[in-house]
Amino acid sequence: MDIDLDTGKLVIFILGFMLFLGIETLVPQRPWPDSRLRRLLFHGGIALLNTLTIRFLAYVPFLLWIVYVEEQGWGISRWLGLTGWVEMVATVLVLDLFDYCWHRANHRVTFLWRFHKAHHSDTGMDVTTALRFHPGELLLSFGAKALWVAVWGPTAISWFLFEGLVSLCAQFHHSNFDFPNQVEQTLSRCIVTPRFHASHHAVDRHYGDANFSTIFSIWDPLFRSYSRPADFGATTNKEHALGLPEARNHAFSVKTWLFEPFKLDNLTLGDQATASEIKK
Repeated sequence: MDIDLDTGKLVIFILGFMLFLGIETLVPQRPWPDSRLRRLLFHGGIALLNTLTIRFLAYVPFLLWIVYVEEQGWGISRWLGLTGWVEMVATVLVLDLFDYCWHRANHRVTFLWRFHKAHHSDTGMDVTTALRFHPGELLLSFGAKALWVAVWGPTAISWFLFEGLVSLCAQFHHSNFDFPNQVEQTLSRCIVTPRFHASHHAVDRHYGDANFSTIFSIWDPLFRSYSRPADFGATTNKEHALGLPEARNHAFSVKTWLFEPFKLDNLTLGDQATASEIKK
């Protein structure tokens, strides 16, 4: 069963990636600041490195942990007696809230930001940006997720459902396309859209240090972390530049991307991330 669920997650990932890659190719919202082939190869290499790292160091122990927690009957969902589709829906909702809190912590805690900034260092944004995560961040996130599993106690199938949705939604809201305003206003009240998430990648930290939701967009207004201009994501002018202000010419340097978190002079989020620098 574990193999079937794992395979299903992989199929969702591949189909989602191809779908959103095709859509943003046909109707791109912003011009690409870099070669698309370069972006695909660089981020594809990152995805390969991360897959090998996670499979070798964390994947099997984590699956065993999920099974162990379920067998022990640990977690709030078990204590509430949730089963079937009720447990699945509740699990997706609760774990998405946990994911919001973890994402927000990655922007607030200096140590976590050292790794998470590798994702934000992309000077553009498209579906391949969803692959751009430092392996250190992913390993740290598995530690956080192990705690989520113990606290909530999801079934294995509900966990894989959540992980599949996170993967699909990350591809969706990083993609370089947009919806008409009326459609956007309706969708973004419920789910994270490409325009909603584009501002999260802004150089201007007033917008970039906000909008932490992954699947459902309700968490940001609820916890007062919502902030974006109405048309963000529609342009690439200096006011709406994407990425980080520092080291923009090294955005596709493997050495910089991989070793940046370990630099002694690595500054905190508020030390360098100002929109004024990119406007110079």
